[in-house]
Amino acid sequence: MTHSAPPVANPLLLELPQELVGPRVVARPYRDGDGATLAEAVAESRERLLGVDMPWVKEWDDPQQGAIFVRRCQAKWAARDDFLLGMWDRATGTYLGGVGLHRIVWTVPSVEIGYWIRTRFEGMGFVTEGAALIAAFAFDTLRAQRVRIRCDAANTRSAAVPRRLGFVHEATLRNERRRSDGALQDTLEFSLVPDEFQALRQRAWRALLAPA
Repeated sequence: MTHSAPPVANPLLLELPQELVGPRVVARPYRDGDGATLAEAVAESRERLLGVDMPWVKEWDDPQQGAIFVRRCQAKWAARDDFLLGMWDRATGTYLGGVGLHRIVWTVPSVEIGYWIRTRFEGMGFVTEGAALIAAFAFDTLRAQRVRIRCDAANTRSAAVPRRLGFVHEATLRNERRRSDGALQDTLEFSLVPDEFQALRQRAWRALLAPA
């Protein structure tokens, strides 16, 4: 039997960091005033995000969506219901995309990582670093016993992130959901548990978690 830390007694009492800092990425909760920057990034990336079946992009046709989204993120962060962070380039201060922890089960605790990157920064390794930072936050601060990443099997770029980080590919869930166009989708499920995370932190993730 694997020995583990006890579950979090009351998530509202957790002390949370104001930012997560890696060599190239700063990830932090959204603040008032971030809405316009977010809207610009979503508009730039709209067609690509729709192409990988992220229908939430359509909500951003509303010019007020940026401010609304930021307030929702702040409320969920305060309630410990969801942890949505923006990613910024440390060198330039440019907004890169988002990373978050979702579907939190506090009795374990377990969480699911989600992420997206604006089109002009795709393929540059920012998502990999952001995912490593927020996974470390889940294990270190939230005492997570399971951190998972799920993605459409057809989304090869998204699936490359957990593979690159050393997550365990647990399953391919065949015909697991329907895409917004009605086509059936296979879903890949990857996960890490604490012992695996600690081993990766000492080796493969050292460069991703240590600010330069």
